[in-house]
Amino acid sequence: MTDPALAEGFDLRRLPDGFIANPYPVYAALREHAPVHVMGRGPSGESLILLTRYADLERVYKDAATFSSDKTVEFGAKFKVAEAGASPLYRHHTTSLVFNDPPRHTRVRRIIAGAFTPRAIAAMEAGIVALVEGLLDAAEARGTIDLIEDFAAAIPVEVIGNLLGVPRSERGPLRDWSLAILGALEPVLSPEVEASGNRAVSEFLAYLDHLVADRRRHPGDPDKDILTRLIQGEVGGERLSPEELLQNCIFILNAGHETTTNLIGNGLHLLAEHPEARARLLATPDLMRKAVEEVLRFESSNQLGNRVATTGFAMGGRDFPAGTQITLCIGAANRDPAQFPDPDTFDVARDSNRHLAFASGIHQCVGMAVARLEGGVALGRFLGRFPGYRLDGEPIRSQRVRFRGFLRLPARLG
Repeated sequence: MTDPALAEGFDLRRLPDGFIANPYPVYAALREHAPVHVMGRGPSGESLILLTRYADLERVYKDAATFSSDKTVEFGAKFKVAEAGASPLYRHHTTSLVFNDPPRHTRVRRIIAGAFTPRAIAAMEAGIVALVEGLLDAAEARGTIDLIEDFAAAIPVEVIGNLLGVPRSERGPLRDWSLAILGALEPVLSPEVEASGNRAVSEFLAYLDHLVADRRRHPGDPDKDILTRLIQGEVGGERLSPEELLQNCIFILNAGHETTTNLIGNGLHLLAEHPEARARLLATPDLMRKAVEEVLRFESSNQLGNRVATTGFAMGGRDFPAGTQITLCIGAANRDPAQFPDPDTFDVARDSNRHLAFASGIHQCVGMAVARLEGGVALGRFLGRFPGYRLDGEPIRSQRVRFRGFLRLPARLG
């Protein structure tokens, strides 16, 4: 049994003390006592509800007609479009793949997905292995490492830079742009975070104008170069508009950077805190594929998703009107005992691990196979080189509620 007081009055806009460090007791209380939890009303008077049960999230993901991903209304209020006009953040987040419905979503996803075929992903592995080994060589020479700055965050930036064909000398700003743009998706948006996000979108768009113009003059292999593929579109089919092209390049960076950084960082933190799981992986390296899935379930990189109801619906014994804004608590659903036996145990050999870390339905992450490849190579190679690593100093956790991970994770290599 959980404490119902933890669920009573909970609101993502006013987090209780200690929530960022450990949200799971609150999630458990919500699942048990208020699985369809009303968090008040939005700026236009619409109901705001939070869902925490696996079955409810699955229902929403699979009914895209009733539960829309279109954010023009919600983000119009969030980014104050009526007062200030369409800001860079608003234009980006309402044009990118993840916040759109069919038919635009279908058309854009089909073009992007063509660059993530099994053959294309298999061809990435040698480059990812070389990248990871180079980072580990540098760490070994130092003897200490920040598992985020020196390792986890460095991998997806390089992988996505390669996918988009960004020259290595020009990749410096990519991570900061991504963090600033994604930071604006938090439930509470400060003026400083909003200004930083708008600036990042504008700077990224200006850079992409130059990069796209160069790629039009010198196209790459569309089976390997995703920017060339986005420019050329489908063979004999549709192409992206100039706005869609630029905004979805930003989306690809953001989607692939933050979540994969957190997957690798969370995985190394969990293995440091669970020596029995680390020993099991060292003894049976073939478990790494299952271990990556368990990291994704146990500490989901992306904790929250959002939908808006296009029509009235019933859930949890209550009726809700069209326009209801729905927050999907992925972190809670991935620890639902109705779906996962012993859900609060970190089990690197867990079977039947149908977690929702990559969502489900038509919006399931288009690049999830790349993230899994990066995570498996990074964790496996790190453990193989430094099986006795240990945390060294206080980890600094990101204070965001939507994305769960660390800013700093100092360690000694042992």
